[in-house]
Amino acid sequence: MSLNLPLAGFRIISAEQYGAGPYGTMHLAQLGAEVIKIEPPRKDGPDGKKVGGGDTARAVGPHFLSKGESLYFQAFNLNKKSLTLDLRSDEGQAIFRKLAASSDVVANNMRGDLPEKLGLTYDAVKDVNPAIVCAHLSAYGRDNERTKWPGYDYLMQAEAGYCALTGEPGTEPQRMGLSMVDFMTGTIFTIGLLAALTDAQRTGKGRDVDTDLLSAAVHQTSYPALWYMNEADETARTPRSAHPTATPSQMFKAADGWMFVMCQLPKFWDILTQRMGRNDLLNDARFATNADRLANRAALTELLDAEFSQKPMAHWQELLAGLVPVAPVYELADAMDNPWLQTIGMRDTVSHPDRESIDVLASPIKLDGERLPNRAAPLLGADSDALLDELGYDADAIASLRASGIV
Repeated sequence: MSLNLPLAGFRIISAEQYGAGPYGTMHLAQLGAEVIKIEPPRKDGPDGKKVGGGDTARAVGPHFLSKGESLYFQAFNLNKKSLTLDLRSDEGQAIFRKLAASSDVVANNMRGDLPEKLGLTYDAVKDVNPAIVCAHLSAYGRDNERTKWPGYDYLMQAEAGYCALTGEPGTEPQRMGLSMVDFMTGTIFTIGLLAALTDAQRTGKGRDVDTDLLSAAVHQTSYPALWYMNEADETARTPRSAHPTATPSQMFKAADGWMFVMCQLPKFWDILTQRMGRNDLLNDARFATNADRLANRAALTELLDAEFSQKPMAHWQELLAGLVPVAPVYELADAMDNPWLQTIGMRDTVSHPDRESIDVLASPIKLDGERLPNRAAPLLGADSDALLDELGYDADAIASLRASGIV
């Protein structure tokens, strides 16, 4: 593949770990940016052997490659480079500042009080690079009483109301099955980063740009938030994960499992009843308008369950395909083995020093009709020597830095 990647030539240093920040910068790496992960170096253990070090995601199980690299780490770090560096040391800071001088962005997803302590803010690096953008992703922000608080996706789902909105009515609160706040915040993080980078390219002046998990989570409450803030209308859970207003727009039982049918528009209800051969439902006064269907949703669910349960999901998908929005409710295995993912190119394979072939997800972005190229996430410190050599350190100096635990 020989795509002209739009971020080729941009260098991004990222002091990142775990999920949200690495998820965001991976998109930038797939779009061609040189993304350099700064990771803590291994330290001497009691027996003199090097232990620990690196992004904490490298140690997240349960599945590992042959030399201890986790598959979890591969999910967030494709196409990146790895530089081990102790940012808490004077020598580490000197190396970091040399690297920042030739970079376009310094990114991090650290606890809110750490970027200033570690010299990752615009004020700290503008003297070596006035055009650099410093992008920050924290749990609660860098400018309030929670700055020092650690925080994770699940906490944000709880505090932003997601857990109370998820699940069947009358049951205990539920989180989403995936860490969606991490992924949303990582995406928002890169939007802010790219906007600030665009401005810096025009003006020659960089800046700080911030986002945080809680702010992103709250922002995604979207229209239910506005309904509550303006009309005191508090959205509640609905049976079958139904849409709060559009009806029928929920899960139904087919003969062989669950499916989701979404009549978001009146025309879809008309088409559904016609394709099912149930004009009686179309002409039933209880279901004449969306408001009527919402008021009688329980009765309508029972009637549609009886109809849908007569045939398997494949029958209904073929009958309604392209006419009424419909999808099977897959288990994760079925979702990943869905042949459609191969059709659209959403599964990819990369090689890794520990395994000849690793299956990965492709980027959801296409350029000129092609998916973006992938390569495996780097081994810890894989690019340290090359980057230090570029900065003017010879082999003896690099060996000394490594022996002293700086890299």
